[in-house]
Amino acid sequence: MSSKIYFVTGTDTGVGKTVFATAITILLRQSGKRVAALKPICSGGRGDARLLHLAAGKVLSLGEVNPWHFRAALAPVLAARKEKKQLRLRQVAAHVRRMAKPFEVVIVEGAGGLLSPLGEDFDSRDLIVALNATPLVVCPNKLGAVNQVRLVLEALPRRLASQARVILVDQPKPDPASRSNLELLKEFVDSTRLRTVPWLGR
Repeated sequence: MSSKIYFVTGTDTGVGKTVFATAITILLRQSGKRVAALKPICSGGRGDARLLHLAAGKVLSLGEVNPWHFRAALAPVLAARKEKKQLRLRQVAAHVRRMAKPFEVVIVEGAGGLLSPLGEDFDSRDLIVALNATPLVVCPNKLGAVNQVRLVLEALPRRLASQARVILVDQPKPDPASRSNLELLKEFVDSTRLRTVPWLGR
């Protein structure tokens, strides 16, 4: 059987992708699934990759979880250029497919938002398409969330947008929109593909 690949992307950087990816990886392990978690590309540090490495029970080495890491805290394509390196879609997709083979489920976390450039010829949207992955769109549950979610879904190919799950992350200090975002989004997204999760801290 082929692995099921879920790709955790977001409406922006710093929206809770790693917290959510870590939590769902742990839950899948606890349910008895053979699961791996990958953060193929990091820039500005490997903290996210280390968390995913631990969450999956170290079933892969850190180098397998995160084979491309760049020092500068910039978009990965710029951080790579500062180190005189180039990263291509085919390299990353091939690595994910190779790592996925022994597992039932693979969680892949992108870097930045959906259209943040990851390499010379691709972004997270391109990688999702190449992997035929199910998108998991993480968005802070606050004013502006409905617009941000709809923009991300519009940017995805229609087939993948219809499969995407949307995760609203509650904030430590809710605003008035936090209580209405979920119901409003149901007017645009099937309710079975919408979830809220509590604030889990950083």
